[in-house]
Order: sequence, then structure tokens, then C-alpha cells
Amino acid sequence: MKLIRYLDHAGKTNYAAEQAGGAQLRMEGDPFGKNRVTQETANVAKVLAPVLPVMTWCIGQNYRRHADEVGMTSGDYPVAFVKGPNCVQDPGAPIIIPERAGTAELDYEGELVVIIGKACKDVTRDHALEYVAGYTCGNDVSARDWQLKKGGSQWCRGKSFDTFAPLGPCLVTPESIPDPSNLGIQTKVNGRVMQDGNTRDMVRDVPALIEFLSQSTTLLPGTAIFTGTPHGVGMAQNPPLWLKDGDEVSIIIEKIGTLTNIVRKQ
Repeated sequence: MKLIRYLDHAGKTNYAAEQAGGAQLRMEGDPFGKNRVTQETANVAKVLAPVLPVMTWCIGQNYRRHADEVGMTSGDYPVAFVKGPNCVQDPGAPIIIPERAGTAELDYEGELVVIIGKACKDVTRDHALEYVAGYTCGNDVSARDWQLKKGGSQWCRGKSFDTFAPLGPCLVTPESIPDPSNLGIQTKVNGRVMQDGNTRDMVRDVPALIEFLSQSTTLLPGTAIFTGTPHGVGMAQNPPLWLKDGDEVSIIIEKIGTLTNIVRKQ
């Protein structure tokens, strides 16, 4: 099932279930509790990010070919960092260049994003997928100058400017993706394919990441996990391809759909 979160024409936020024929039916409730799909056509004024994460965990260097292209290794443990709630952006809404912060090296990272549906802690990988509400597309937008040169070795600043976590266009429930370890993933910039990979290239798969992140840590319903990006990021091009005003960035993931955002000056 594909679920969209939307704003109706009365200004109210709802969920809807997309049907095979394209119809969108309003849902009572949300993906994290009791819910029911009605027979009422959704009154969609604007599609929103499918969730407002209570916490956003991100994993770096989790695709083998990406780690190779940037000259990094994944190490003995996953590289984990966080993004703030200010980063979340809706499908079709702009990625804002943080000009006040002096960013000149704006980059894209197309990623599979896992949304936790039930609170979990100290989960084993064998049971990890039981706690997943669904999957969506994400763009881990990155200011490489702040991430790698001006951030004091910490990545959070370069990853956490406003609008740096577009999500969408929908939340695909687990029964539609029983195995997230073999999904094609692409990123296009102005229609040009820049990233073309598959989640099977992950160093650590989705169950392993949930197991790791839940160690002595409660993952609450609505937690988002950005699972890493394939090879082909802008910083690895020769010369580097930095995003600029007017660029269109699309993240396409098999069985989920396409998340598109335009880059804009503030």
C-alpha cells in the first residue's frame, strides 16, 4: 500500500491510500496506530512529506562503491549522524541554498529511508523488520564545505540546514516491500542520471541498521533512518557537480516512486 500525507483544501492534514487505478482514498488514523481506509476520495490540496520524523538518524558510507569514490571506509561500526526536524521538506517544495552560511558546495544524496512504526529497543536483526511502518525516498542534502572543512570534524552542521531532508512522495508499507535489500535507486539532476545503484550494495542492510541504532536506544514511532547513498554524488565528479539555483533533483526508488525538488536561493 502507498500512503500519502496531504493538506486538504480546508487546511487539515490527513493520510490517504493510493489505489491501483490512481484514486486516493482518505484514511482515518495514521500509519503508527489504528487506521482505516475509507471510500471517500481524498481532497488533496498539497502532498506533504509522508511523516514528520520524531528523530532522524542517518548512516554514512554505507554503500561500497560510494565509500570507494570518496576515499572513505565504513569501518567497524556504522557512521551515524542526525538531522534536525527543520530539515524536512515536502515533495515539490524547494531545497534552499544556505547563502547566509556561505555554502558553495551543495550536494545531493539519494537514499532509501526507513520509517519506524512501533517503539523498539535492543532489537535483533531477525526481528528488526517487524518494527517498520514503511519506506520512502529521501535526499540527504549536504553542504560539503561545512561537512568536511568547516564543521570541526562533525557532520551535523553540514547536513542540517533548513530543507536538507526532502521526503516522499509516499510511504510504502512493508507488505509491498518485504525485502528492502534489492531495490534500484537513482538520482537525476536536471534529467541526467547521476546515481544509479541498488540497495544490495549496502555494507549493512536495513535489519542490521535497526539492530545497531536500537542498541540501548529506544527508536520511537516516526523515527526516520536514512540508510546511506550509492555512488555518483556531486563531490565525486570531475570536476565536482555542485547544485545551483534552478536545478531539479529527483530521487527514484523502485516500488516507491519519485521525489522531486527544485534548488532555490533563499
